[in-house]
Amino acid sequence: MDDIFTLSPDEVYHRLGSRPEGLNPGEIKEKSIQKDDKPVKTNWPIDIAGKIIRQFTHFFAIILWTAAALCFFVDYYQPGEGMQALGWTVLLVIFINGFFSFIQEFRAEKAAQALKNMLPQKVRVIREGDITGIFVEQLVVGDVLLLEEGDRVPADVRLVEAYGLQVSNATLTGEADILQRDARCSEATSVFEAENVLLSGTMVMSGRGKGVVFATGSGSQFGRVTMLTTGIKKSMSPLEKEIVRVSRTITYIAAGLGTVFFILGLLMGRSLWFNILFAIGIIVALVPEGLLPTVTLTLAVGSQRMAKRNVLVKRLNSIETLGCTTVICTDKTGTITENNMRLENLWLLNDDPSTRCKAYLAMGFANSLQFDTAIGKAGGDPMEMALINATGEYFHETGMQVKAKRLGEFGFTSDRKRMSVLYMDNLKEELFLAAKGAPEVILPLCNLTDPERMRIEEIITGMAGQAMRVIALAVRMPADTAKEGLSPEAPVELWEKDMTFVALAGLADPVREDVPDAVFICREAGIRVMMITGDAPATASAVAARARIIPEEANPVVLTGKSINELSNEEFKSALRSPHIIFARMQPEHKLKVVTALQEMGEVVAMTGDGVNDAPALRKSDIGIAMGLRGTDVARETADMVLLDDHFATIVNAIEEGRSIFANIRKFMSYFFASNTPELVPFLCYVLLGIPLPLSIIQIMAIDLGTDLLPALALGLEKPRKEMMKRLPRRREERLLSAGILFRAYIFLGSIEAVAGMSGYFFVLSKGDWQWGRSLGINDPLYLQATTACLVAIIISQMANLFACRSHYDSAFSIPLKNNPYIILGLLWEITALIVIVYTRPGQLLFRTLPFDTDAWLFLLVFPPILLMFDEARKKMVRMKNLYN
Repeated sequence: MDDIFTLSPDEVYHRLGSRPEGLNPGEIKEKSIQKDDKPVKTNWPIDIAGKIIRQFTHFFAIILWTAAALCFFVDYYQPGEGMQALGWTVLLVIFINGFFSFIQEFRAEKAAQALKNMLPQKVRVIREGDITGIFVEQLVVGDVLLLEEGDRVPADVRLVEAYGLQVSNATLTGEADILQRDARCSEATSVFEAENVLLSGTMVMSGRGKGVVFATGSGSQFGRVTMLTTGIKKSMSPLEKEIVRVSRTITYIAAGLGTVFFILGLLMGRSLWFNILFAIGIIVALVPEGLLPTVTLTLAVGSQRMAKRNVLVKRLNSIETLGCTTVICTDKTGTITENNMRLENLWLLNDDPSTRCKAYLAMGFANSLQFDTAIGKAGGDPMEMALINATGEYFHETGMQVKAKRLGEFGFTSDRKRMSVLYMDNLKEELFLAAKGAPEVILPLCNLTDPERMRIEEIITGMAGQAMRVIALAVRMPADTAKEGLSPEAPVELWEKDMTFVALAGLADPVREDVPDAVFICREAGIRVMMITGDAPATASAVAARARIIPEEANPVVLTGKSINELSNEEFKSALRSPHIIFARMQPEHKLKVVTALQEMGEVVAMTGDGVNDAPALRKSDIGIAMGLRGTDVARETADMVLLDDHFATIVNAIEEGRSIFANIRKFMSYFFASNTPELVPFLCYVLLGIPLPLSIIQIMAIDLGTDLLPALALGLEKPRKEMMKRLPRRREERLLSAGILFRAYIFLGSIEAVAGMSGYFFVLSKGDWQWGRSLGINDPLYLQATTACLVAIIISQMANLFACRSHYDSAFSIPLKNNPYIILGLLWEITALIVIVYTRPGQLLFRTLPFDTDAWLFLLVFPPILLMFDEARKKMVRMKNLYN
């Protein structure tokens, strides 16, 4: 049916096996059997069970399930060590994290029936000469469909009759223009451009018409977009991939060390069963059980922070994905521009009051707007609304009043490309005509000299180059009509002959004020901005220049959907590498091709969209961003996040937040992993030196799931730094847990904390006259005090580490506390938890602790300043190295 729009109405009936009186029952049955398209799915229920299962079966959750099982296993064979309580604690962490993640995603996606209201449920058709109502699913190719104002088109339809028919294709193309439709043969090159075709999912704005269905369900353009969308599998976000990688790294480290200690135990002559239980304890101790809930809470709080900046996050992990975005593919209307057509320039042929008055007369009276009593104002074509608004302002400023009766309208069609309206002045009872239209059709109908025509053409070229839609304005005043004796019944050819040209109106959808600055910020941040629109190349280029997406003096590569089809994959990728590129006249499959090619080139792509046509590209992109104010349900459901204000600048804010979250995750990972080394060294000393175990497994859990949890979360709440958007995006291959992070956490900070812990342990033992080789019972007061000292040393070192981890490079003393008051709350939590663990009876019984004397406290308090001092020296060396480089 690629040429359906080139046929006459009779040929259309013949091609589709139909007739003006519609199909008969036999034909309907036969065509129903022959239907090979699928109905467009209109209800996608949320897979609640699947979502719940996913929250509890990802890689890190499996690690925690395994850790809990090992705890119960050890407790069964060696009760009384606190492993059962530890097992239940790990299970609680799993369930809290899973429940929280599920609720967050469920709330964001509970409106899962994205297409339910996009197509009507019942439609009117002519069958066997009778008008009848049927369900959309019963439509077949060849059905004769009746449509009128307010109807949503249920299938792809070729018009055979049209009376003042206007449609909006915004849901399909994303462009807000009101388009005229008629039944005449078209010379267009595609159904998207044909004036005699109505596409499924679009809206009839005014008029009425009759057409023949030529595509239904998945065979329609609407269905094709839907099938493209549902056929695309959403890939894991960079953060999801990194969490899996970190989880595996931790698992390998824990399993490796458990194996090493198992072998060491055997070599030292310990029993097989003792070594198995001991290895299991080490593995459980080295798994950072608090990491997953901290990541989830950090992302959740980040989503709340982004909501305040007008971004609704649907997938938590998508927040961080924004932080590594390298390309933003954005549409034009409403995102780059205001989606508010207005009069930008009114050029008068003669700059005098009389001509100006006539210009506004033409603008205000040549329109087909309808007054909506329900809302108390006129509504219709945005272009006509802009002209009416400008006219109202002029009449208000000048105090001018014109009262006239509308006698007739010579309407706009795709062939005429103009409209004129005949009026009678109520006071003088004189006739006048107001006309507007495309300059190329209005100018030949006006009395103009050759110099005037040349001058007008120059102005038209200049306005078009500034992304303006140029409308020519003309009138026939009472003196002209009276001289020729024209009557209201005179044919349109006479009324529109020898008109008086008065002005050119330049209309534009202005670029949002904050967009150029936002684009500049993107450029500083190493992010390319590509504009993809359905507009004409000239308009797209002009808007891109005004938005500073391309320099005004640049000669950009402009690709249309048609030109993309003619390029090979390598030629297309070569064009994408151009520093200045614009996409115009794009269709859904072209947008999808752009996103796919950029991803194959290693780019992390953020795609914005509002229409049904954007859904496939939104789903394919690394981060799909839908418009909240003007976006369709389909776009919003497909996207990962929604802009509540539709502003491009909001995307930049979201990217800043995403970069901040990645940096914050690294901060609290450093904080978490720094305590792993002092948790491991006591076991190493226990096996190699034969001393009593300096730190029990339940005490390790007191750190990982107790004192460390809230401070780590506080690090996750650090606000974006000013310089965040002056750095290049991190490389796709850059790891969350890099070698530098591992070295700083495990080797540098961890070693200092390990020295603090073991020093505290031996200090208390020496004060109690302990001799090397002397065994201590697990309930011996001296042993309990020594292990408590080791635990306290690690906790207070982590208090200092909390401040050290606020930045990997900047001095801890250069970052004001007022920037993140949660740091103080985290510190107070650690102090409170420490008091409960050491000085309350329940804490002593659960964590097997006992208070020690003041001398030990004074000794331990030396280590936090030492940790800060060493890390400040390291940071200074790093800054000097970076400055030198």
